[in-house]
Amino acid sequence: MSSRKKVLITGATSGVGFETAKRLVTEGHAVQATGRNPARLAELEQYGAVVYREDLSLEGAADRLMKLIDMPDTVIFSAGVAKFALAADTSDEDIDRMFTVNVQSVIQLTQRILPAWVARQSGHFLFIGSQAGKVATPKAAVYAATKHALIGYTDALRMEAAQSGIDVTVVNPGPIDTAFLDTADDTGNYRTSVGRHLLTADEVAAAVVAAVKQPVREISLPRIMGVTSRLHALAPALTERIGKKYFMKKLE
Repeated sequence: MSSRKKVLITGATSGVGFETAKRLVTEGHAVQATGRNPARLAELEQYGAVVYREDLSLEGAADRLMKLIDMPDTVIFSAGVAKFALAADTSDEDIDRMFTVNVQSVIQLTQRILPAWVARQSGHFLFIGSQAGKVATPKAAVYAATKHALIGYTDALRMEAAQSGIDVTVVNPGPIDTAFLDTADDTGNYRTSVGRHLLTADEVAAAVVAAVKQPVREISLPRIMGVTSRLHALAPALTERIGKKYFMKKLE
């Protein structure tokens, strides 16, 4: 396959998706970008991307995209939404939206692309997960549930797709300093509580672009969080006890 790839990016009009799209276009890849923000889509179009305005929370979004796109070599699933609230306070509307965008739309688009990739024996799915999908914390129960679901799906997909020469990568970043946090948290307390641990969109985009060039199984950002998630998998009670002070700050 040529080093110049056809890349489809969902959620390309904000945060990591936007920065990733710009980087890939600049490096000469053929980028197809989809998102909801028309101004950002216009900006990406000026860079050289082919753009499609689509809201993945709406019924039929995956089918509409499939009618528009040129079959890509790589798909980057960067679209995601969150609402940080206690489990008892999370509305049905927010639950539906998080699962639709973060899980259902991803699975549907993957399912529709798979047959073409299986036929040609190549392709690369790259999913933006979250450390929340490894270690859930207070006020993120539903969001964490969507990312746990995504990681579970990709683990099975990876095994199924390997025999067809298809790569599956999951990038699990910690909190990122983007507008996503402001939309997810009405109080503004979350940004304050994680302050010095915030990643930048550029840091995550750089890791994503590196994985496009050289597929890997999983990337944890920052790296120390990969250690934390492995420790939690081995000794969850201990990890929660050690992290209690940090976890409880999110309840303030």
